[in-house]
Amino acid sequence: MRTAFFLFAGLMLLASTCLMGQSAPVANPKLLILGHAGSGFFTPISPFNFRPPSSWRGVQHALDLGADGVEVDLQLSQDSVVILYHDQRLENNSTGRGCVSEHSAAQLVQLRYRGGWPYDWFHKEQPITFDTLLARFSRRPTFPRLHLDLHEDDQCLPPAQQAARSSVLIRQLARSLRRYQVPLQQVSLVTQEPTTVRLARAEMPTLPIGLEVTADDITPGLGQAKAEHVKTLVLDAGRATPQHMAQARAAGMSVVLFGGRSPKSIRKTLTLQPDEMEVDNVRRLLILQGRRK
Repeated sequence: MRTAFFLFAGLMLLASTCLMGQSAPVANPKLLILGHAGSGFFTPISPFNFRPPSSWRGVQHALDLGADGVEVDLQLSQDSVVILYHDQRLENNSTGRGCVSEHSAAQLVQLRYRGGWPYDWFHKEQPITFDTLLARFSRRPTFPRLHLDLHEDDQCLPPAQQAARSSVLIRQLARSLRRYQVPLQQVSLVTQEPTTVRLARAEMPTLPIGLEVTADDITPGLGQAKAEHVKTLVLDAGRATPQHMAQARAAGMSVVLFGGRSPKSIRKTLTLQPDEMEVDNVRRLLILQGRRK
């Protein structure tokens, strides 16, 4: 069965490559390329990705391909340890149940990521802590670009508790960044909450911050970013428009776009001329930028 799968995947990849053609790269030498949630999400073809989102193996793969850095998703455990995990529910993507906030860090790092067939044939990944990530990064010759996407909307907590958890999350992030002497110019904090922007500024005044705006009309979010003096807007590549980009540029903001897996979607994103891309297909974007064959 495994042989049949590889044959099928190979044929599909060959077909998609032929259909896409070999047009010239759309190069932007200033573009910073980051792996989205490490090296993206489970995908069957183009590319076949068996690495769980925000897993260590996914992070390592994106950097090995040549990405400038990675975006990772962060949540707070029950005992206030920062954990890399993307989904709101553990059962969506692992052997656990409930939310990250309902379990200790010791319990969470013993879970197994689960993507189903055929992905789980190829990995034995487990969630890691933010401190583990920083310890491994600190051993690299240069510290990579790192976007920290804060997942503060917890389905398992009442709204009144979520603000308090955000405050703890920021304090724990600041502690870890100081402990590992992380160069803050290499890090960006990404949040959808203006209150979190203020919390982060109080703890880490020099840390770059991006406000993520997911609505089709970005005007209210842009207004919040201006009010908080945020210099970076983070937008979904699949929903961003030239008008959005023009609005952000007129406000003097840089723009990060996240998403994009197929060559077509990545090319479309490149036409918007973002400053940074958190992409689901690092290899393809690097090829389109002339940085990889």
